[in-house]
Amino acid sequence: MLATYHHSRRFLLGLVLLLAAALLPARPPSPSVEWQDPVEIAAGRGQRGPWAQNESRYDFVDDPTVILAPDGDAAVAWVDQARKAVLFQRFGPTGAPRLAQPVDVSRQPATFSWLPRLAMAPDAPQRLFVLWQEIIFSGGSHGGEMMLARSEDGGRSFSAPVNLSNSTPGDGKGRINPEVWHNGSYDLVAGPGGVLYAAWTEYDGPLWFSRSTDGGRRFSRPLQLAGAGQAPPARGPSLALAADGTLYLAWTVGEDAAADIHVTRSTDGGATFDAPVRVAPSATYSDAPKLAVDPDGVLHLAYAESAGGPFERHRIHYTRSSDRGATFEPPRVLSQPLPPQAVSAAYPQLALDARGGVYVAWELYADERGRPRGLALAVSTDGGQRFGPASVVPGSADARGGANGSTQGLLMRKLAADGAGRLALVNSALREGSHSRVWMLRGAVQR
Repeated sequence: MLATYHHSRRFLLGLVLLLAAALLPARPPSPSVEWQDPVEIAAGRGQRGPWAQNESRYDFVDDPTVILAPDGDAAVAWVDQARKAVLFQRFGPTGAPRLAQPVDVSRQPATFSWLPRLAMAPDAPQRLFVLWQEIIFSGGSHGGEMMLARSEDGGRSFSAPVNLSNSTPGDGKGRINPEVWHNGSYDLVAGPGGVLYAAWTEYDGPLWFSRSTDGGRRFSRPLQLAGAGQAPPARGPSLALAADGTLYLAWTVGEDAAADIHVTRSTDGGATFDAPVRVAPSATYSDAPKLAVDPDGVLHLAYAESAGGPFERHRIHYTRSSDRGATFEPPRVLSQPLPPQAVSAAYPQLALDARGGVYVAWELYADERGRPRGLALAVSTDGGQRFGPASVVPGSADARGGANGSTQGLLMRKLAADGAGRLALVNSALREGSHSRVWMLRGAVQR
């Protein structure tokens, strides 16, 4: 009798597991991404002396960001710390530079420029915008102003920079606690008809939003959306614009080991915003959100999650909303299993194409308290319903031992996709006393 009972129990358990597996969406084989050889963009000496504000002895390149144009060109911006300059170059589909020399966008050599963001007008691809953090000390304890320049000729030239923030606190800083913060806490998105949206946080905690309706020439007075009074400091904003004009904004908070991702939306061009929704509230720490909207209006969100707070091991979560951000699916973990030698995955990147492709990349850590080296990528070809297993991006780690940039904070935009599923991924590396470099990887999904 006892043997019969155990046999029946094992049979029933196996049947339950088979039924459960049948009900779950099958995990497809990972779509193949065919990567081209790396395109070397810039190199530096690798000197990073002690911080002495704008008198610091820095000689390295860092902070790359990328977008893809409809013609297949990749527009790339990065920082040359020796020149204290944001630089821009445009590369053809094979990696050949389009411009004879990189263009100096920031043109302010007395102050450091960090962590640029790029945006392209969807109805005028020759119109480009660059947003960055200029380390101007305006009287507060931390330096930082949000600067923007525009190009009407595809990046061959840029306008004089416009100061969007004009404030005393250090803008562009996403605080974790009073001693630890990341620069690069801002985002930029362009819409049709000369519309441009920018969001940023400051060290003291407020989240600010501003818009332009004349192609970036003038901006509205900044509107505070979070971080007021005794609220925790806002951190890591991410913007996304739907085809119907709905604007979405996500962020997390500091000073909270159980921080959640917040998402709000505007249906009137940024004049007003709905009450924010907390995505998957939990006792764990959520950080570095990235938003994107697909052609069907589905809102996609990737973020990092840690059960041990901001300085412990993280995993990459993904979720999506089919009701314009009102509710989200239960988050799924994309970064497990980790590749050999990696113990943590953080600071995701997110990009979409027009054929159901959802691409999530992230930083890989051999030591969660150290600097990352190399990047991983997970791909969905059915709009985020299923993802193939993640894989390490070949050529994404510096062969000479440099750690991934940025040294000023990993709130970056490193990944871009175009409508046809062509990818561009940028990275930087620094090995102090040795070298620094910025490079790009171009790839295409083989469906």
